[in-house]
Amino acid sequence: MELSKNQFLGTDAGAVTFEDATVIVVPFGYEGGASYGKGTAKGPEAIIDASSYLELYDEVLDVEPYKVGICTVTPPGIPKTPEAMNRIVYETTGKILDQDKFIVSIGGDHSITPGCCRALQEKQGALAVIQIDAHADLRRSYQGSKFSHACVMSRIREMTSDTLQLGIRSLSADEAQRIRNEQIAVCTMHEFRAAGFNLTTALQRLPDPVFITFDVDVFDWSVVRSTGTPEPGGMFWDEAMSLLQQIFSSKRVVGFDVVELAHDEHDRNSAFAAAKLIYKMIGFKFISQIKAVKEK
Repeated sequence: MELSKNQFLGTDAGAVTFEDATVIVVPFGYEGGASYGKGTAKGPEAIIDASSYLELYDEVLDVEPYKVGICTVTPPGIPKTPEAMNRIVYETTGKILDQDKFIVSIGGDHSITPGCCRALQEKQGALAVIQIDAHADLRRSYQGSKFSHACVMSRIREMTSDTLQLGIRSLSADEAQRIRNEQIAVCTMHEFRAAGFNLTTALQRLPDPVFITFDVDVFDWSVVRSTGTPEPGGMFWDEAMSLLQQIFSSKRVVGFDVVELAHDEHDRNSAFAAAKLIYKMIGFKFISQIKAVKEK
């Protein structure tokens, strides 16, 4: 696949071939599924631009995650219809998975996720999904579209009932009733802070392999404020990092996406936080592999 001129971490750290890379970053600058604020179409570019200013050494993990080999491919053309976009995400993801790569998708709005999950499910044979998000996204359709970002978990649960939703603090009465009826594993932000949800047990019940979809609106506004559907009362940075470290250490994660960053030229902090989030998640996934190479 063609490599992007704009590499995650910049050209120095990202100067590896597609063949030599372990991690493939794919930007999907699509916002056709958004329902409120705009700007997510430019989110991937803003995140990749910000990533070139990251320090490559992770002081917590004591490794340089980039050494696993990361490259960014040229984003596909963005079609006009959500059906076509879903198909393009699915096909692009499938081509990358056929090369036995670990995929990191950057949105764009959250509606890109089902296409990626469908390709992964076909590759893996089965797939569980962990959603980290402010919103339940369990509407069957929204504003006349089943491809809205408000419906992403409905589309995913058509593929698999093995889901876990964390950080939720905004949902409709119908979504709440659906959670009760289907006994969907959901940890609200209130339960998360009140220790009213047994995350360890929930992770044990969730089968491998796992895909993580991370919506940046799960964060408190002090971490990320530029997002299309902001909600107060979100996770702080250290809370999210501890959560992710627990997930990666206990589950076999086979891919992840980071979505819903809305570009704002007056807010450099949000894009930088999203870039660091991606780099941290790559570190959590590959720490053992990187340390093994380091010790040789």
